Amino acid sequence: MAAQKRRLGRGLATLINESADVAAATGLEGMRTVAIEALKPSPLNPRASFEPRELKELAESIKARGLVQPIVVRPADGSGGGYEIVAGERRWRAAQAAALHDVPVIVRDLTDQQALEIAIIENVQRTDLNAVEEAAGYRQLIDAYKYTQEDLAGIVGKSRSHLTNTLRLLKLPESVQDLIREGALSAGHARALIGHEDAERLARDIVRRAMSVRDVEALIQRRGAPRSGGAARKSSGDADVRAAERQLSDALGLKVSIITGKGEKGELRIAYSTLEQLDDVRRRLLKPPVKR
Repeated sequence: MAAQKRRLGRGLATLINESADVAAATGLEGMRTVAIEALKPSPLNPRASFEPRELKELAESIKARGLVQPIVVRPADGSGGGYEIVAGERRWRAAQAAALHDVPVIVRDLTDQQALEIAIIENVQRTDLNAVEEAAGYRQLIDAYKYTQEDLAGIVGKSRSHLTNTLRLLKLPESVQDLIREGALSAGHARALIGHEDAERLARDIVRRAMSVRDVEALIQRRGAPRSGGAARKSSGDADVRAAERQLSDALGLKVSIITGKGEKGELRIAYSTLEQLDDVRRRLLKPPVKR
């Protein structure tokens, strides 16, 4: 675990090169050219959707200039030989469409954990994943390898609040997640629906009416907060209060509610779902001020 944490936050190139010593010892180190049919997709790849138009554009570029960036692979399991793609499945698919017979690859001897890390980093850094695929990749690392959200933030170069907000998308109904995968609904639209019992209907309305994120937030404010068994929301719903809630939510990565009372009185509520999140808020609040 200590060695694992030392790797965190050092980027895709570092994670790939970190296996160089092992690869050299096994004769696998370095770049080479292999037959395109020797490669196969990885079941660990968090990316499940490939937009046909983007693949066609990339295939045209490959026809004109060749495959500039090599595909990262590892030896495939089993007696059939060949290689499993770790990073670059989209380039491999486009190379097939461009009728290439051979492709440049970098062969590395990687564990499942290292392969998953690299696949997520490569896709996230290129913004190739939709938000649900990104969240599923994070969840896989958390569940299978016991990463904390702080560890993951270091790996992918994202803020802790970004990870928390992205993971929350997995709480949405599957039909709403499908709209995100298809690109019909943005992550910003979807986050406003988390916890609402009529999220599916609201999502369809958002898509049908081509609503902006601001419009969706205003709609949710008018309808009231998700029902969770707690006290009813009493926020005045004015623009300044909503803006403050969004700023605090983004900073903490948690749902924040400002409930206004009489005069200048009110309540600030921070919702958490794990003790780890509560401890993170506690540490932030108790952090000593910076001396000037």
